[in-house]
Amino acid sequence: MTAELPDWMIPPRISGWEADDLDLLAQAPRHTELIDGALIFMMSPQRSWHARLVENLTFALRQAAPVGFDAEREMTVRLDKKSRPEPDILVTTAPYDPDRTWYAPEDVALVIEVVSEESADRDRSLKPFKYAQARIPHFWRVEDETGAPTVHTYELDTMTSTYVATGIHRNRLKVSVPIPLDIDLDSLVP
Repeated sequence: MTAELPDWMIPPRISGWEADDLDLLAQAPRHTELIDGALIFMMSPQRSWHARLVENLTFALRQAAPVGFDAEREMTVRLDKKSRPEPDILVTTAPYDPDRTWYAPEDVALVIEVVSEESADRDRSLKPFKYAQARIPHFWRVEDETGAPTVHTYELDTMTSTYVATGIHRNRLKVSVPIPLDIDLDSLVP
């Protein structure tokens, strides 16, 4: 016995899904992403550790952001016609627009992925590759090391369109780019 897919899960064209289609999927689960034309759904429940870390780090970034920068959580980035991933946090230079549903790569200074069991492979390999190819200048990956956040920071090598590691931060995150920031990582998750 085969279950039928709901109508909203059927791509609107033979070539598959495109980035702009996400805005038309009102019935799709929250945090639906599009990667290489495939819809990706967050299927497992989000851990409290993940939610608090994302919330508190977003707030810390907003507080530290100089004029011309802002932090957003869980907004998609339209990388190309077939990819619109949703980083956990991003730092943008775009002006605030209350009707915005996505950002262009040129308006994004930093993307942050907080690794969860469900998204680990995408967060560690596929998404950094896609963000680098879209020329987003900075990428951070946050790992849970026995309850404590560890931040792996990367900067784009513009010659190769790949990320180069710039640090692994435990207990304290102190950076000067893309915005000056000095925070106690242990305070982000009680």
